[in-house]
Amino acid sequence: MPISKDTSLKIIKGILKGKSLDRFANKLKVRLPDEEALPERLPRETVLTKDAQEQRIRILEKQKVKFQFVNGKKTPKDPSVYQGNIENFIGLSQIPIGVVGPLRINGLYAHGDFYVPLATTEGALVASYNRGTKIISLSGGARVMCLDERVSRAPGFAFNSLVEAGGFIVWCVNNFARFQRITKATTTHGNLEDMKITIEGNQVYINFEYLTGDAAGQNMVTIATAAVCKYIMAKAPITPKFYFIESNMSGDKKATAMSYLFVRGKKVSAEVIIPREIFKKFLHTTPEMMMEYWKMSFVGGVQSGSIGVQGHYANGLAAIFIACGQDAACVSEAAMGITRVDVVQKGDLYISVTLPNLIVGTVGGGTGLPTQSECLTLLGCKGKGTAKKFAEICTAAVLAGEISIMGALASGQFAQAHIKYGRKKKR
Repeated sequence: MPISKDTSLKIIKGILKGKSLDRFANKLKVRLPDEEALPERLPRETVLTKDAQEQRIRILEKQKVKFQFVNGKKTPKDPSVYQGNIENFIGLSQIPIGVVGPLRINGLYAHGDFYVPLATTEGALVASYNRGTKIISLSGGARVMCLDERVSRAPGFAFNSLVEAGGFIVWCVNNFARFQRITKATTTHGNLEDMKITIEGNQVYINFEYLTGDAAGQNMVTIATAAVCKYIMAKAPITPKFYFIESNMSGDKKATAMSYLFVRGKKVSAEVIIPREIFKKFLHTTPEMMMEYWKMSFVGGVQSGSIGVQGHYANGLAAIFIACGQDAACVSEAAMGITRVDVVQKGDLYISVTLPNLIVGTVGGGTGLPTQSECLTLLGCKGKGTAKKFAEICTAAVLAGEISIMGALASGQFAQAHIKYGRKKKR
């Protein structure tokens, strides 16, 4: 995503927050297990006994979370707890939740060892991500940076001519400060940061870009933009013939090329260098063969018309989104990204993931529901001031998933893993 020098400077200042570059670099420093011990690991993934479940719960409750709903000890008695999240309520869809970790993260906002909840019905998924978290943690942890954030809404306006459209654009640009004041009156957490204008004949598309605090923000930006549009229709010297609050240009819940032009949600990058011996021990192949797989898969992705090239971001993100009360449909845009691999010094493997459209929040939406609230609490991401931390955890988990699935494909063990974990055993 290309950005202007002024925006770059603003992002850098926001990341540093007055700290020196040395303190910034120290936060991303690798922490090897022999220097800083990892937390307790969970019982084997395949053990599905009551004792194993209770042991996992005991380990996780050391993370300052008390489970009541996730483990089934309590269920909501009053359906009104779901007000604002569901209509025509009849009951609950029970999806099993597994946990991967500990996952060591050396991020700007997420810094520590995390157990990440995944809600899924796909056998082999949790086991695969769990293998990736182990490899990352033994390698000293993933370095992660939440680089930028915006959420957009893109109304479209129709005019009689190109001349009218041009005059309208001039007026909008001159009234941006007023638009900011109007949107500020609709939200205590949001802020209109920018607007990007596209003209197509006698039609004008405006991407209004907001900061949304710790909320994912889709409703917030819709309400704020509606207020601006109301003002436009009442005050613009050249009145549009008509307008629509969303012109299908924001990229909302769609896989589009906009992912690499603008940010929708949060842009996050994560990386790790996996020592050669750790790589060979746990992935049963070599960094060179992983590199060969990556090159072939990248060319295959380009030929298929893939927007970005990666293994399976959607798998982990969908599971985290469901477990943690995110809008699951946003996986369609959040799962855009690029995985990159390189063989570096001593034959170690460098691997990175970059997600330009990770739209997540830790307040509002489904984040306050019983089990989702417990999962966010497990991550230390419940409430205000934690959305960037949550975004970095999601990205580190995606990195773990990429390491594991690419390793399985490079080693020829992909099908065998699904036979082992993804089929029900005969009783």
